Amino acid sequence: MNDIILVSMEYWGRVWRRNQNLAVGLARRFPSRKILFVTLPVDLSNSVRRGQWRTLAGLAMRGLSAAPPQALEGFPNLFVFAPVKIFPHTLTAGRWANQARARAQIRAAAQRIGMIDPLLYINPYYAAHMIGRMGESALVYDVGEDWSQIESREWLRKQMTDEDELLTRSADAVIVVSSNLERLKRGAARELHHIPNGVYVDRYADVAKRTLPPHPLTQGWRYPVLGHTGTLQSRRTDVGLIIELARAFPHGTVALVGPNSLEAECSRRLRAEPNIRMTGEVDFTEIPRVMSAFDVCIVPQQINAFTESQNPLKMFEYLAAGLPIVSTRINGFRDHPELVHLADGPESFIAAVRAAMSEPAELMGARQQAAAPHTWESRLEAIIAVCEACLERRRAAGAAGTNAEGKLAHAC
Repeated sequence: MNDIILVSMEYWGRVWRRNQNLAVGLARRFPSRKILFVTLPVDLSNSVRRGQWRTLAGLAMRGLSAAPPQALEGFPNLFVFAPVKIFPHTLTAGRWANQARARAQIRAAAQRIGMIDPLLYINPYYAAHMIGRMGESALVYDVGEDWSQIESREWLRKQMTDEDELLTRSADAVIVVSSNLERLKRGAARELHHIPNGVYVDRYADVAKRTLPPHPLTQGWRYPVLGHTGTLQSRRTDVGLIIELARAFPHGTVALVGPNSLEAECSRRLRAEPNIRMTGEVDFTEIPRVMSAFDVCIVPQQINAFTESQNPLKMFEYLAAGLPIVSTRINGFRDHPELVHLADGPESFIAAVRAAMSEPAELMGARQQAAAPHTWESRLEAIIAVCEACLERRRAAGAAGTNAEGKLAHAC
């Protein structure tokens, strides 16, 4: 394995998603290799619009330069780096300047920590401009969503689709998280691999046993606790369904645990309900303790082309916890009808919650058994195998080219 530049589309924070789990797994697996985790950029123009004075003060002190890559505590070979974005992307010239600047900053960060021939592992579509410009030894594109299905302005959607298609065609290998994405990318990618998300099974083993110490956030939550973990997003979360559910169980608690990215009006509607609790961001290591207060795990997701392309992390976490699960018929959860109570619409969802609260106890063990093969460790090994195969093919192609040049020179 070579050093790795992993370009992510989120900040490194308390909430861990696929990219953070992958980065830490790679750092553990290859302690002699360096991993550079590139986060979302620090956005100057956005910080000005939002009045984020602390961010602006830090940028000013550094002369609008990025902070040096920071080694993650406990992982001396894993570095986190946030480039600085200066201009609005709505201006074509500004976008080009931002891209050129991002490439230069990432190359400088990689050089600063002594990276050699890094493999470029890209998650966001907007990193397509890096293809062939980062001194990469191979390129892997890890796709988590169908970007063509995002509701946005037509020009922006076309831009996202074009960049996604360019990465798909150019990458040595494309990894997708869902069968829907696999169908979408088939025929366009040179090499295609379906590797879903995973779970740290042992971390959730004691949730349903109620043996974990109670988390302070759960104080005052009343039975039944209908809990959801994960980011609330307008294009995914069914706010109306959540409100109907809360009103159907007025003496219980609907707990929404995780970051809130909803539009302001959606957030206002949820907060207006007296028995809905929105915790905000919770450290991923504390999630099992919070889940220990749940009576039912809920998945009130919209069903649309965008959510159909995804592979929800919470599916494996809920299964590993063993608790009763109620979900709309979204991708992933509907693959386990014997373990998940599926619902269509608010009335059906409410009825499914009532059924889940009186389900047979043996379903807990069945869920945990279903989660057992889907560990992050097994996913990591599959991803490593893809990366190493890409590197080997590049090396073989380079050696063949060198031999051909040598034969030509000898003939001359």
